[in-house]
Amino acid sequence: MSDSDKNLLILGRISSVFGIKGWIKCVSHSRPRENIFSYPTWLVRKGKAKNQEGWIAIEVEAGKPQGKTLVAKLAGIETREDAEAWVGADIAISRDMLPDADTDDFYWVDLIGLKVVTSEGDLIGTVIRLMETGSNDVLIVKDDKSRKEHLIPWVMEQFITAVDLSEGQITVDWDTDF
Repeated sequence: MSDSDKNLLILGRISSVFGIKGWIKCVSHSRPRENIFSYPTWLVRKGKAKNQEGWIAIEVEAGKPQGKTLVAKLAGIETREDAEAWVGADIAISRDMLPDADTDDFYWVDLIGLKVVTSEGDLIGTVIRLMETGSNDVLIVKDDKSRKEHLIPWVMEQFITAVDLSEGQITVDWDTDF
């Protein structure tokens, strides 16, 4: 990943075409999913290999939910054939386009890769991903030695006692054997 790519957040992907006038269907990783349309310009990349095209800024002319999917009209994509060329492309934004998070609110992307330690200082592992459940989000923490995964509910003050992004650490009230 290049240095410029490190400042980018993948928001989704172009999954297929929609209609004959250049509209595309997209998969959104934002919550709620329609938030992907909050960004008037997307950075779009056709391929992931180094010999593929780089990121291209494309204006979002329109976007809306369409049944169970999202559809968008991007500037310069006028026909179904134009849209087909972008199927599979990643959609990203520059990190500085995100609004500042409130106190005790964090973007998931900022939590992935942080060390997780108990209140006593015992290392549990590293956050590898998060998942949504009906009641609260859950950290999935992997112990590098044992390869065991720990599922820790994201409940501030009860289980999550401190988050220090600058130190790259989350402190939890959690039993390492659980």
